[in-house]
Amino acid sequence: MLPERDCHALTKMDFASRFRRNAFGWRSSLPIQRLKEAVSEIRSAARADRVLGAEGAVLLLERLSPALEQVDSSSGALGSAVNRAIEALVPVIAAADVAPAARDRWLERLFEALQDDRMPYIESLGEHWGSLCVTPGLASQWADRLLPLVTHVLQAEGFNYFVGVVPCLSALYAAGRFQEIVELVHCDRLSYWWYRRWAVDALVCLGRPGDALRLAEASRGLNAPESAIARACETILLGTGMTEEAYERYAIAANRAGTYLATFRAIAKKYPGKAPETILSDLVRSEPGSEGKWFAAAKDAGLFDQAIALSRRSPTDPKTLIRAARDFETKQSRFAMDCALCALQWMEAGYGYDVSMIDVHDAYEALVAAASANQISRAAVDDSVRRLIRNADSLIGRALHTRMDADRR
Repeated sequence: MLPERDCHALTKMDFASRFRRNAFGWRSSLPIQRLKEAVSEIRSAARADRVLGAEGAVLLLERLSPALEQVDSSSGALGSAVNRAIEALVPVIAAADVAPAARDRWLERLFEALQDDRMPYIESLGEHWGSLCVTPGLASQWADRLLPLVTHVLQAEGFNYFVGVVPCLSALYAAGRFQEIVELVHCDRLSYWWYRRWAVDALVCLGRPGDALRLAEASRGLNAPESAIARACETILLGTGMTEEAYERYAIAANRAGTYLATFRAIAKKYPGKAPETILSDLVRSEPGSEGKWFAAAKDAGLFDQAIALSRRSPTDPKTLIRAARDFETKQSRFAMDCALCALQWMEAGYGYDVSMIDVHDAYEALVAAASANQISRAAVDDSVRRLIRNADSLIGRALHTRMDADRR
């Protein structure tokens, strides 16, 4: 147990009073903010006293699910915030230098919180169980404790669930009991990837990457997380030096990110031997009809000719094109001109989110500035714009006709 001084310090942490059962209403913005504040507070405490910080982390994880029960989590933002908090708090708990008995008490409290996690919010904590155990010995003890029920659940007829399956697999992995993981997961009739992934990692540790790759591939199917499986397969091939095969088979599926630019950057970073032009061409080919969405990736790689070619082939966000025109009006004035013209072209065609006359004027001004840097006359610029306007009542027609006529006079 903590000394009385530390218990008093723990109750004085701001988050302790904020995270209580049903503390929040249905809106998710406030609990997300409070969760960030709590993690920051715990990290700050851990810098001064690791044991106090770890105790705070355990307390917060215990209180999370009861506090969030009434919150609407349908957007996924709250779940993501909780997962990030768990990723941040696990190292705090693992870093505390405490006796095995004290650490085991923390694990008992956390396992009880997992069992009471009705929503669930802290389910991903089980994946870190081996790290929370810290030592192979304690991990092995927890594995032995959970194994009988886990084995029964995985072998029983019908659909059965036990919250301790993933913690058991994680503990076995931390204890170095890789063969047991492989044998245990082969009992799972449902071929659930989040169980099988432990066997895939265990087979790699056993020096059997080929078997690991086959097991991962065999896990594909309805509702299987394709990107997670692709990442596992890619990691196996990269680990064995089969870089070209890893790229050809898995690079795109394994590195899909939240944006097209982030996807390109992730692949380029992982495969430095691949030319950016090749990566970009392969990505564009993987999604026919979405060429314009790779504009930012091409621009970021300095592939200006390809970027413009892509923006002309399919709709491209006008605001992205306008920003590019501004950024490069002196450094790459010809490219900037093309960006501004493409922005006007797609706005004229009706593309773009929440586009206004201000955006039209911004694109026109960027075009004029880039043309001036490229020593092209204003009259030539206006002629190019007029050729784009198919309807005087269109957005850019209404925004620019009067302005260009005034400039002409």
